[in-house]
This record gives sequence, structure tokens and C-alpha cells, in this order.
Amino acid sequence: MDGHENGTDRATASVSPLRALHTAGRPEPMDAARFKATCERILASIGTVIDGQAEAARLALTVLLAQGHLLVEDVPGVGKTLLAKTLARSIDCSVSRIQFTPDLLPSDVTGVSIYNQATRQFEFRPGAVFANIVIGDEINRASAKTQSALLECMEEHQVTVDGTSYTLGEPFMVVATQNPIEMEGTYPLPEAQRDRFMARISMGYPDAAAEAEMLEDHQSDSPLLKVEPVADAAEVRSMMATVKDVFVSAPVKEYTVALGRATRSSERIRLGASPRAVLQLLRAAKARAALSGRDFVLPDDVAAMAPAVFTHRLVLDRRAASSGLTAPAVLKALVDSVPVPAAGAPAVRRRG
Repeated sequence: MDGHENGTDRATASVSPLRALHTAGRPEPMDAARFKATCERILASIGTVIDGQAEAARLALTVLLAQGHLLVEDVPGVGKTLLAKTLARSIDCSVSRIQFTPDLLPSDVTGVSIYNQATRQFEFRPGAVFANIVIGDEINRASAKTQSALLECMEEHQVTVDGTSYTLGEPFMVVATQNPIEMEGTYPLPEAQRDRFMARISMGYPDAAAEAEMLEDHQSDSPLLKVEPVADAAEVRSMMATVKDVFVSAPVKEYTVALGRATRSSERIRLGASPRAVLQLLRAAKARAALSGRDFVLPDDVAAMAPAVFTHRLVLDRRAASSGLTAPAVLKALVDSVPVPAAGAPAVRRRG
């Protein structure tokens, strides 16, 4: 049963048409009022399906607007895939879903060139990655070779097959779910791929009230079937342009760099945050500031996003790990130890 279902998902995703989402020039940023209203509509739409996960929904939207990719890690049955599907349905963009299994091939993800006997030429058949929102379900059940097929897609927004590069549409976001690596039949993500994900979240179990509400709402048909798009691709690109224009002062940039360097100099961490991670932390902080109604970043934005952006990238020293320490605990201590700049907001706000 699982094999048939997985094959259906892959085949359906691979033949989905690629929408023409590129526009001439840079999208115009949204004004503050429209940006706030659009964010509220998207979050409200997610809230009609996902009960008791407002923070997870907000972080998912933050990553989307920061042009990053999201890794959702938790045990089965807590709504990981449902969160990704609801976000995808809330914005009118192309969506594909890849069910990662041990027999999944890299060509199932990126696409393959097939010889056409009629034209006597090779034709490229796009894979499931050719969509705006790509849902990678249980990504750590596939082999490392298949997981690595996403590296170029996630970093450069393009696919190279047989020496030819194909540009992916914008927006482009990978929302991958994974089960904890302690579970049977899973493969840990390579460090290079973990570093491509801007943020990682854990859904956790809902509280009693949210779980009771879920029983009421989901007892017949899934609320996901009733979700209608509340934004389109053009609006999402404009919102991304708004986030890009959020101002970051020099002290906040220095604070961001200091957090990254603190993870590399800690004796408890064997592998710290990469320069890419520091850059993605700043982008995530800009998106958080925009969602909070500001056009400038505060140190609080950086510190608040650090756990989601840094934790999954850290590899603890063996002694620290054997002593019972965890990456979140070590990171929290480091964040608390880095001095916060006194002047987080610029005296004169400007865009750029």
C-alpha cells in the first residue's frame, strides 16, 4: 500500500505544470498596512486547520518571506505535513509533494531527460522540485544521495541535468518534514543539507484544549479541503521585497556576527554556525521585524530567531553530548553571554 501511494505522489508531482512566475524587474515592496493585512490573512487561514500551533505557523511564514527553507522535525501524527500543505494552499502558487522513501531516485526529484523518437531529441521532463512550494515528506527516509539532489535547488534555485541548467520559479520554498533520527528506518541529514535549511521547528503535542478542538473540527472532513488561497505569487514576491528593504544598523549586524562566532569558539561545540547560517539569521530577523510592523531590525529579533536558525546546524562536542547537554541549552547559554548592543534601532530609519 505504501509503495503504491508513494509512487502516485511522485508521478503526480512530476507532471505538474511549471507556472511562469518571473516578472520583469524587481517586485515593488508592499506598504506597511497591506503587508500586515496579508500576513494576518495567511496566518488566519493556517489557523483554521492547525490548532494550537500559532508560533509554528508564524515561523513558517517568516521563513517563506525571508526566502529560506523550513525543516519540520517531530514524531509522526502531530501535523508536520498538514502545516506545510496549509501554508501552500493559503498562497495561490504551484505546489508539489514528494514522499521520500528508500527507493526514491534523484531523478524523481530533479527531473530526467527522455529521448523522443518522434523528434529524435532528448526532452527534459521536470521533476517534483519544479514548483513554488515543495513539500518533502519524511525527507530522512531517503538515502543521502537522493537527499543531496536538493542541494543545488535550495541554494541556487536551479536544477542542472545533463549539463543544462533550468531556473526554478519564484517564490521557491522547500518545506521538509522528518522524524527523529532515533526512529527505525531513517537516515540523518548530511551536514551540508541541514545547512541549507534556514530554520528548524518542532511542532510538539497540542495542549488539551487544542486537541479537543481538533477532534471537533477534524471528525468528518479535513478542514484543509476548505482552505482557499488568500494571497497569490505576486503578493508573496512583493512581501519578500518588503522584507529585503528592512533596515539593519551596524550594531545589529555586529551582534549577529558575534552570535555566529560564539558558536565556533565554544568548547562545547564541535561544529558551529557557518557564514551561511549567520546570513540566514539576519534575513530571518528582517522578516520577523517586518511581521512585527517595523522597518528596522532590533537585537531582540536576532536573538529570537537564533534558536530556530542555529540549533539544527550545531554539532556538540562528544564530552558535552555525553554529559547530557543539548544543542538548544548550549545555544541559549551562548546567546545570553553575548553582549546586546545598546542602540538596536537606528536614529534615522532608511531603506536599503
